[in-house]
Amino acid sequence: MNEISVTILTRNVEHSIEACLNSLIGIADEIIVVDSFSTDRTLEICHHYGCKITQRKFSGFGAQRQYATSLTRYDYVLSIDSDEVLTPQLRESILELKKNGLTDHRVYKVKRRNFFCGTPVKHCGWRPDHVIRLFNKRYANWNIADIAETIEFPETLRPALLKGEMMHYRATSIDKLNETEDSHAALRGKVIAAKGHPIQAIAPIAYGIKAYMSTFFRHGGVLEGEIGRQIARRNYRSEVMAYRTARKIIKQQNA
Repeated sequence: MNEISVTILTRNVEHSIEACLNSLIGIADEIIVVDSFSTDRTLEICHHYGCKITQRKFSGFGAQRQYATSLTRYDYVLSIDSDEVLTPQLRESILELKKNGLTDHRVYKVKRRNFFCGTPVKHCGWRPDHVIRLFNKRYANWNIADIAETIEFPETLRPALLKGEMMHYRATSIDKLNETEDSHAALRGKVIAAKGHPIQAIAPIAYGIKAYMSTFFRHGGVLEGEIGRQIARRNYRSEVMAYRTARKIIKQQNA
């Protein structure tokens, strides 16, 4: 059992997908791409790399990732974002697993290094960042209700940490970052509203301030200088948007 299926979600990611796919050469025995109707060169690039492409309306990250997993041929699945790249050391770790067999563990986690518009970030809650991305789908799968995109698996399983890092280039421009964060905030607003708790008028601002303070002070954003301030402000903005969205949904439901 040495084969690995790779899953990737895409939507207008022509700027990043090729670097991602290049890092998977020799790792992936198949690549499943679930695309949310891209209008740029994303599909052309994916076709060039021999990806199996399915188009599907975006239904939330967990649900979309689980759907991608359902299309895979092999038991072991490596889930990677279109803006992530495997480092040479991480590639070697996975190739070693493929050579010796993957079955020693059912779930593997990797260290991820996050970049803000090309600059690596060590604080702001962005590092350390360990994420589970390689797993046996018979024992683990995505939580479809969780916007944080967590993988669920039995408590008896202990994830093994792979050597090497995954580079996460969160955005190449402020405009692209705004688009991504707005989408996340809207989805999170729906999750908050679904809990059914009343949301006071002051709540969006209060949660926004809490997010800013946590990012900038508790998680060391102050040590990042201007980038830390930018990330803290963006977290403030995202929290305000999420709770305003949730409040609007609840008001509509109660109308």
